[in-house]
Amino acid sequence: MTSKEIILGLCLLSLVLSMILMVIIRYISRVLVWILTVLVILGSLGGTGVLWWLYAKQRRSPKEAVIPEQLQIAEDNLRALLIYAISATVFTVILFLIMLVMRKRVALTIALFHVAGKVFIHLPLLVFQPFWTFFALVLFWAYWIMTLLFLGTTGSAVQNEQGFVEYKISGPLQYMWWYHVVGLIWISEFILACQQMTVAGAVVTYYFTRDKRNLPFTPILASVNRLIRYHLGTVAKGSFIITLVKIPRMVLMYIHSQLKGKENACARCMLKSCICCLWCLEKCLSYLNQNAYTATAINSTNFCTSAKDAFVILVENALRVAAINTVGDFMLFLGKVLIVCSTGLAGIMLLNYQQDYTVWVLPLIIVCLFAFLVAHCFLSIYEMVVDVLFLCFAIDTKYNDGSPGREFYMDKVLMEFVENSRKAMKEAGKGGAADARELKPMLRKR
Repeated sequence: MTSKEIILGLCLLSLVLSMILMVIIRYISRVLVWILTVLVILGSLGGTGVLWWLYAKQRRSPKEAVIPEQLQIAEDNLRALLIYAISATVFTVILFLIMLVMRKRVALTIALFHVAGKVFIHLPLLVFQPFWTFFALVLFWAYWIMTLLFLGTTGSAVQNEQGFVEYKISGPLQYMWWYHVVGLIWISEFILACQQMTVAGAVVTYYFTRDKRNLPFTPILASVNRLIRYHLGTVAKGSFIITLVKIPRMVLMYIHSQLKGKENACARCMLKSCICCLWCLEKCLSYLNQNAYTATAINSTNFCTSAKDAFVILVENALRVAAINTVGDFMLFLGKVLIVCSTGLAGIMLLNYQQDYTVWVLPLIIVCLFAFLVAHCFLSIYEMVVDVLFLCFAIDTKYNDGSPGREFYMDKVLMEFVENSRKAMKEAGKGGAADARELKPMLRKR
């Protein structure tokens, strides 16, 4: 509460930095990868250096000038600075090692980011998708909490021994809690899936329009219109599958928390293994659902057919998918790290002038978590665009071969990206049969 003004100001700073980064992605996508790489290197080095400098400065400060009542606070701050500096050093070393391993693949990502940047130039409303999704989620959560309060006061009012009134629920109403919890998860996933379908529909419209000057006036609204008229069932089915996986995982997590310290080592290992497997399954299904929505936007097929087609193309182009997701997601992760580090560094500099605070860890954790959440919401839109572009490319190679009358829809930069990736894989000794079966289009029997 004492540092609430600083927390609110830093949260606003993270929002502004995320918007600025989206603008940078839109206009200078060609050099975005190198800019992010250099900034993250400088940011990690600078943040680590500042933390060690602050630690050394406070350690050299004379303790005689400190009031005895504040001596313990000063020692806690010094210990916290040492922990922060060591953690930042370890993070910087790990980050350098990862970037050293992936340095040969960084250049191959520039072309794909350039195509995605063109999408944002032609579809500027994509930047505001996180706002609409967040607004819809807030409205639903407010409705859910209001309904929860109504459920809590259903039944007969009974006075207990302490003189308070309790509501005793009996009959079918006592099971409405489970229905309400399932509804929270399902509809929240449904809203997020609607965002994915909207983005996919808009990007598909952009990709398969040869003359970009003939794009609809508002591709986003056109995509929303198609979603409401034709694809709500697809989105509902995909979000329900995620719900079926998420609920057992949450139940196991609840059981694990209740049995903490009581179960034996074998039971604890089994519970954690089941939770981990369900989490991995949920992530895989989420990625498959996102590609299924793209296939639905392209072919106007139902969810099961689209999921099968998307699964086939992801398996047959596994090497290409791995390269794009690994390098592209890592670059976007660097963008999130840049925003979090910048916000956290600003928080450290501001809190350094507030010596009466006992510890800094709670304000910094709140600010860094909010900064990462905001950065993830914005940059995940860019990640969706890249994934949609890849599936569109696979469909393009199925029906077109570049000959007169069957010209490609794809951007020339994207084709150069594919050719450069093939050369890089051959130089790394991964050519041959694997390259011959890459980039197969989505197969569909007719």
